[in-house]
Amino acid sequence: MKKIAVVLAGSGVYDGAEIHEATLTLLAIARNGAEYQCFAPNVNQAHVINHLTGEEMPETRNVLIEAARIARGNIKPLAEYTAQDYDAIIFPGGFGVAKNLCSFAFDGVDCFVNAEVEKAIRDTVVEEKPIGALCISPALIAKVLGDVEVTIGEDAETSTAIEKMGGTHIQTTHGEIVVDEKYKIITTPCYMLNATIDQIATGAENAVKKLLEMA
Repeated sequence: MKKIAVVLAGSGVYDGAEIHEATLTLLAIARNGAEYQCFAPNVNQAHVINHLTGEEMPETRNVLIEAARIARGNIKPLAEYTAQDYDAIIFPGGFGVAKNLCSFAFDGVDCFVNAEVEKAIRDTVVEEKPIGALCISPALIAKVLGDVEVTIGEDAETSTAIEKMGGTHIQTTHGEIVVDEKYKIITTPCYMLNATIDQIATGAENAVKKLLEMA
């Protein structure tokens, strides 16, 4: 049975992992006959957002502890990820990707990437294993790998930033995937578009199917 590493950026769209994208990715992996292991970096979130009001809250939360909510406690620190032990790795979206896994939300093209995240991506490429990226996560992949073909849908500002980081952006709509054959990167836009939860399910399913096909 193929085993997929799923990297979560916390819990909640505005400051962590997008919960629909994360959950539907896990469901797609299970329904396509594979198994998953969740990971998250053991670091503090960039900040905490009240998901009811959208306002910042005066508290500190840990990415790994928050992500454990989605993983039902079955999660490992990203430092323990070994590319040789998995057939592929996938990054659901959410602002946490652009705030906690890297600083793209704050710094754009000049963002830094968490060292464990960058190592996980680069080690997976070295092992010639596929990488999935949903929603905003393709921007993270482009920052690390540079010359990569990805999609975040149609958002002009983000696609321009991806191009400035050396990537090639392909415009897509709901459920569509883009495959970079050189690096084995599979991307789909999800909530970067104005999407419904069933459209997210289709995108996650299509990305996971291709990921497993290339694994």
